[in-house]
Amino acid sequence: MIERGDGKTLAAIASLRLPARYDVIVAPPGKPSTKPRALNVALPALRGDFVVVYDAEDEPDRDQLRLAAAHFVGDPSLDCLQARLAIDNVEDSWIAEMFAIEYATLFDLINPGLAALGLPIALGGTSNHFRASTLRRIGGWDAWNVTEDADLGIRLAREGARVGALASDTREEAPNDLRGWFRQRVRWQKGWMQTLIVHSRQPVRFVRALGPARALCAAALIGGSVFGGLFGPALFLETLWRALRGDLAAAGVWRVLGDVAIYTLMASGLMTILIPALAAMRRRGLERLNGDLASLPVYYALICAASWTALVDLAIRPFHWAKTEHGRAGATTGGRVAARAEMVAGE
Repeated sequence: MIERGDGKTLAAIASLRLPARYDVIVAPPGKPSTKPRALNVALPALRGDFVVVYDAEDEPDRDQLRLAAAHFVGDPSLDCLQARLAIDNVEDSWIAEMFAIEYATLFDLINPGLAALGLPIALGGTSNHFRASTLRRIGGWDAWNVTEDADLGIRLAREGARVGALASDTREEAPNDLRGWFRQRVRWQKGWMQTLIVHSRQPVRFVRALGPARALCAAALIGGSVFGGLFGPALFLETLWRALRGDLAAAGVWRVLGDVAIYTLMASGLMTILIPALAAMRRRGLERLNGDLASLPVYYALICAASWTALVDLAIRPFHWAKTEHGRAGATTGGRVAARAEMVAGE
């Protein structure tokens, strides 16, 4: 799938002389110029029973397609599978390290847990495997949402589709500098705000479609990401300041009870961040990054800044898609070349 105006990519694809089994679909000019619109253009051309979305820079496990197909064939009630996304340029920078921790927590721990409990999942933007019939039934992607994956995950849940976690890795490149990370995170936070707005317009229908427990989980997943990004770091700093000020003894009973509740909530919030991160890092073999957890407050302060920027961006240019630059990773290059050489040698 390629946009007509992307001459460089069209030329690169032409130079590959792809076999006849590949179809290159060129999207006609139109608005919005987003990834989900391009996917919707390609959707009617699907000929198979299953479809997967990959980003161009992705390197999925060599058996991922066969593994996903086996899951679909073995479980007719399964509509979608989300593979694990793993960062392969971890050593590039502090930003890449924090990104790797974040991805390990989400794709190695949280998403599989939500899937096991039958709760809604906000999909990643890549390595999503679908039944083509399910995509057609729910109307494909929201072309106007700049995080179409988050919206699609909630819509799948509302339509009664079953989403599972696929135990297969797709390696991809994380932004390795603050500018690239910030642009990407602004788009992500803006898209989550769009998703929250769209799905909260009719709350009664939302609860009826999902059921009370699953609706509460979806609201916490989407709403927590939005409001946590906007207000979390500020509330944490305010609570920490009150704790260090140490004026509990001079306060009244209700003030003391309120402070205890706030401190308990803050401690619980920290544990819900740290414990999953530590567990996921151990599973992913990232224990060497344990020291980076001390800088989590700085990372979440940056997310807060990106969230407020996203709110302004949503008001000014709601459908603008800030593209992420790839091919900038330093530590990745050698590893990818070596991995490709190993795969060729193994074949």
